[in-house]
Amino acid sequence: MSLLIPLYVHPAEDPGAWHRLITAAHRTYGVVLNPADGPGDRPDPAFAAAADALRTAGALLLGYVDTDYGMRGQAQVTEDMRRHEEWYAADGCFLDRVTATPQGLPACRRLVRAVRKAGAGRVVLNPGVHPAPGYLRLADLTVTFEGHWSTYVSAFTRPAWAGRQPPERLCHLVYGVPEALVPLAVRTAHRRGAAVCGPVTGEPPNPWAELTPALTGAEAGR
Repeated sequence: MSLLIPLYVHPAEDPGAWHRLITAAHRTYGVVLNPADGPGDRPDPAFAAAADALRTAGALLLGYVDTDYGMRGQAQVTEDMRRHEEWYAADGCFLDRVTATPQGLPACRRLVRAVRKAGAGRVVLNPGVHPAPGYLRLADLTVTFEGHWSTYVSAFTRPAWAGRQPPERLCHLVYGVPEALVPLAVRTAHRRGAAVCGPVTGEPPNPWAELTPALTGAEAGR
């Protein structure tokens, strides 16, 4: 099992969740750092301390950067990446709300090249759906599903080409999972070809404010 952890709650608001995450950091694919819908305007000492502890524990740190489906300029995105790297020693970036269409692919390709040049050693793309196949060649990991558990179990579809991709390049982020069904959500992601997943019990508007039970539950050792 490999877990991608977007934990969008301040360390001062839920220090227990951050402590559990740091303790189990070796079980994660990576941790998404999101101090202020991105790096913010200035370093946050609490996030810096959490990032340092996670890095010491062996976690891969990914700075959250919103691309707004291609509406944010390349310079803005790369500046966010630079701040994550400078302030929190991020290893790479989690590019959120990226385009998924064939028409958006050239711009996304240029963007990924720019953030890698800016120091991103690992790039995760999150279109939240299966994008045009070319997107997967740009990133180390692509989130091909982000949505509610009810949608995941009733309406998930996978194009034929996705079934031929290496599972370690695909991730499913599922929220609203009943706690008792979190192990099932992990197994379902694997059956659907995603070796990386992130099932959480939280609901909108911020389902990622809670740590996934999969990280510390019995299934974490499987």
